[in-house]
Amino acid sequence: MRRRTLLGAGATALGAGALTAAGWPVLSDYVREGRPGKVLTSRAELPPAFRTPLPVPRVLEPVSTSGTTDTYDITQLHAELEILPGLRTRAWTYGGTFPGPTIVSRSGRRTVVRHRNELDRPAVVHLHGGHTPAASDGYPTSLILPADGSYDARRVHQDMSGGSHGMSMDHGAMDLTEGTRAYTYPFDQRAATLWYHDHRMGYTGTAVWMGLAGFHLVHDDEEERLPLPRGDRDIPLMITDRSFAEDGSFQYPWLDSELRTPGVRDAYMNGVLGDVVLVNGAPWPVLETERLRYRLRFLNGSNARLYKLELDPQPEGGGGFVQIGGDGGLLEAPRRHDSLEIAPAERFDVVVDFSRYRPGTEVRLLNRFGDGSTAQVMRFDVGSGHPRDDTRVPRKLSDVPRLDPGRASVVRDFHFRGSSAGWTINGREYEPGRALARPRLGQVEVWRFTTNFHHPVHVHLDHFQVVSRNNRGIGAYDHGWKDTVDLRPAEAVEVVTRFTDYTGAFMIHCHNLEHEDMAMMGDFVTE
Repeated sequence: MRRRTLLGAGATALGAGALTAAGWPVLSDYVREGRPGKVLTSRAELPPAFRTPLPVPRVLEPVSTSGTTDTYDITQLHAELEILPGLRTRAWTYGGTFPGPTIVSRSGRRTVVRHRNELDRPAVVHLHGGHTPAASDGYPTSLILPADGSYDARRVHQDMSGGSHGMSMDHGAMDLTEGTRAYTYPFDQRAATLWYHDHRMGYTGTAVWMGLAGFHLVHDDEEERLPLPRGDRDIPLMITDRSFAEDGSFQYPWLDSELRTPGVRDAYMNGVLGDVVLVNGAPWPVLETERLRYRLRFLNGSNARLYKLELDPQPEGGGGFVQIGGDGGLLEAPRRHDSLEIAPAERFDVVVDFSRYRPGTEVRLLNRFGDGSTAQVMRFDVGSGHPRDDTRVPRKLSDVPRLDPGRASVVRDFHFRGSSAGWTINGREYEPGRALARPRLGQVEVWRFTTNFHHPVHVHLDHFQVVSRNNRGIGAYDHGWKDTVDLRPAEAVEVVTRFTDYTGAFMIHCHNLEHEDMAMMGDFVTE
C-alpha cells in the first residue's frame, strides 16, 4: 500500500510540473500523440504507394555448426541500394542489405555471430531482447574499429565526446577491437522476435537510420507445437521511416556531416521523423496473400516515430489483429485488437486471417498517427482462391509466470526528463561506467519510470512485466513479457523484473534514438 501511495504522488507531481521546458519550442508540438519529433521532408521525388513487392530479408546460413553451437559471419559494409525507384542510396549495411539478413536460432542452443567492420566508422552490435552476457550485450563503448586501421583510441574518444550534448567519458571506459568481434548468445530464453542493431555511443540514431538493423528470431518446442502459420506465412515486418535527398541518399540532420561530432540540429532534438515509410526496406510495399491466416511479426525499427496500425477495411466483426506475442515471446492467451500502437523498438506478433475478406480485396495497413505520406504503411492483396487452412490460434498459447511486485526487495525510480539542457535520467546525462542501480541476481525488483516527454524505455538483459500506468491498470498493449515500454508525456509506469544469470554492466535507456544519442542512457550493474 505504501508503494502504491508513493507512485500515485509521483505521478501527480509530475503531471503538475511536466508541461514546462524553458527554452524549447512550444511543448504541444512535442507531446502530440504519435508525433514525438520533427519531420525531415524529402527532396527526392517519391514513388506512388503499393507498387513495390514486399521484400522478405534472407535467412542467413551458419558458416559452421557443432553439437552445441551455430556460428555466423556478418560483414558490415557500405552498399548502393535501390530503395526509391531509379535512385541509388548509399547505406551502411549488415551483409549488403537493408534490413540485414535474418538469423534464426534455437532456444537452448548457443549462437555465435562474428561481425567484421568494413565501414569507415566504429560499430557496436546489440541484440535487442537478448538474454545475453555483458561481454556480448553491445555496451555502447565496446567498439569494433574499422578493419582498415583508420581509427585509434584517441580518435574514437574525440568522436564520441564532442558536441553540445557530448557525454563524459575517459579512455578506460572503452573496449576496442580492430576489425572483428564475436558475440556469443547462449539463448537460455523463450521463443521471441528479437532484432539486432548498432549501439555506438552518440551515433546509434545515425547508424540505424543509415541501415544497421536486422531480425534475429528464436524458436522453441513450445511455440512449434502450436498450430500457428509458419514458413512463407510467418513474415517479419520491419517498419521504418526515412527521408531522402534529391539524389536518393539518406537525409539526416546531423550536426556534423563528417560524423566527428555526435548529435542532431536543435530542431530535431526530440527525434527525427521521415516522410517515407519503408517496410523491410521498401517504400509502401504490397504483399499478395492467399485467403489464409498469416503470422506477421511487426517491429517498429524507426528512430522516433510511433505508429497506430490499422487494417482498412476492417474485417467484418473487427478484431483483425490477433496478438499472440510481444517483445518477450508468446502471450498466455491471444488478444484481439482493431489497432496496434507500437513505439520504437516494440514488437507485436499477430495473426491476420485473410479468409475473412472477400476474394480480391485490397487491404491497406494504415498508420492512424500519421498524415500525408506517412498515413499508410503497406497493402495486402487478398487472393481469389479458397485454399484449406490447417492453422488456428489456440485459446491457450503459453504459461507465463507472474512476478509478484508485492515481493519486491527493492523499488527504484527512474525519471526521464527533457529540458533545453538535454535529455537525462535522474537528472544526469549518460557517463559510461557510472551505475544508476546495482540489482542483485535473482532478486525481484519494481522499477518506476516517470517522464515529462514521450519516451519508449528499454531495459537490457531481462524482460519485465508492466504492473500499472499512473497507479491504474495496464494498457491494452502492455501484456506479456516486454523489454520496451511506451512512456507517454506526464505518465508514470511501474514494471516488475528479475535479473538472472549474468553479472556486469547493462543498459537502461530511451529508444527514441535521438534522445539516446543525446545522453538519455544509464548503466545498471548486476551483482
